Amino acid sequence: MSLFQLDPASIAARTRAAGETTTLPSLAASVLRGLIGFTLLSVLGFLPWPIMDYWFPFLREMHLYPACTAIFIGLSGPCLHRLILGSGSLPRFYKLFSIAFIAYAVVWVGFWMAWRGDAGSLAGLFGGTAAMGAILAFAFDAPRALPKVIAALFLLNTAGYYAGGWVEGKILLELRLASMFLWAICYGLGFGAGLGAAFHFCQARARELIGVSLQTTPT
Repeated sequence: MSLFQLDPASIAARTRAAGETTTLPSLAASVLRGLIGFTLLSVLGFLPWPIMDYWFPFLREMHLYPACTAIFIGLSGPCLHRLILGSGSLPRFYKLFSIAFIAYAVVWVGFWMAWRGDAGSLAGLFGGTAAMGAILAFAFDAPRALPKVIAALFLLNTAGYYAGGWVEGKILLELRLASMFLWAICYGLGFGAGLGAAFHFCQARARELIGVSLQTTPT
């Protein structure tokens, strides 16, 4: 089973039909692409945080989280769609990421609102990344990759999340805007690296099929 024709055979078939001479990305290249794309997305996605903090202090978390989620989803395509191999990656990425990120956000916010503190953060990070990882593995018909996908998303996302919190805590209150910006960068670096690795693991079989196709194509 797969979603949006993202199974290995469909990805390889689109690549052959488009006549693409595909350079298959390494794990390092995928991680770098995710890291750069999601860091940019994170900075933009968390803009409602300082805007509400400075100009609309009467708004609460229930307003902040949906606003950030909408920006993350709306701008995710241009920043990250090349994580999917082959042609037609933009619309497919939007569909997949919308489902996966909403699931992540809902689970994370649910745990955070229920428990708060480190317990809520860790439970939310694990639950959210597990939900996202399961959706990605299902979409790419890569069930065997699920443990690696969840591990990459959880460990790297958690590292970025807590690095951002540490940096934010070291910044003086007078530099609150800078602390928000640095937190977004740390979060983006960690989560982006995790996403790059996750998409790479999910498409291992597709890369194999594309590689075989390139080797057997007459020159």
